[in-house]
Amino acid sequence: MSTAADLPESEDVPEPARPPVEFLDACGLVFGEQPTPVLSPWERREVDRLWEETTAHNPATFDGPLVAALGLDQPGDGSLVVRWAPMTYRYRALRRLRPPEQVPGSVFVTALLPTEDGLVVGRGSPATAAPGRWSLPGGAVEPPLAGKPLNMAEMRRHAARELVEETGVRVAAEALRLWALTRGNRFGSLGFHFLCPPRSGAQVRRLHADLSVVQARSGSGPELDEIAFVPSQAAAGRLGLTADYLPQVFDRYFTA
Repeated sequence: MSTAADLPESEDVPEPARPPVEFLDACGLVFGEQPTPVLSPWERREVDRLWEETTAHNPATFDGPLVAALGLDQPGDGSLVVRWAPMTYRYRALRRLRPPEQVPGSVFVTALLPTEDGLVVGRGSPATAAPGRWSLPGGAVEPPLAGKPLNMAEMRRHAARELVEETGVRVAAEALRLWALTRGNRFGSLGFHFLCPPRSGAQVRRLHADLSVVQARSGSGPELDEIAFVPSQAAAGRLGLTADYLPQVFDRYFTA
């Protein structure tokens, strides 16, 4: 077996690849709203042009409001301050226009729903922004109503709402527990991952099937065209295309 000492001095040793996300620990979280970032005239034109291309490819794409992550501050008392600003989906085009460190990240929530068959995951339907990609039920966080604060109670409510909209499973927001906080290593997107009380796998299958029928009749179609149950890390590796955070979240969940 070769060792580092056996390598020629001129040979470069590649650094280990950084994982897509990192886990953050904090004894408290504070959300501080900031002004929406200002775009140059050129950036605004390019964002609008790229959005037109996106909607031409997928007319169902909606330029809805979202919470953008502008960064984190650590006051020194063990807490984290999340700096955020209201934006819309079209501004994700900045990922193609700016260096990664200058792009506002996303703020999103997920719900880890345990069953006797494993954790529930869903595959994005063709009408979504990530068709064919497996992820936990969840989605981008929307700004609170005018005059209302963005806080952990609002994050839990959003996670509970995403869960019922995508799977049909209703869970009281107060029953959700923040299980992990992740930050993307490329754009700094923040993921708030909530653990739900366990449910029956048969019940989840039935509720999702009923929801899919209702959504199909309404013409919107299901957000998740298929659900699956992941009982182990090995099974997770057989899913195929997944959200970037999912392998690390599964690794922590199944090895905890």
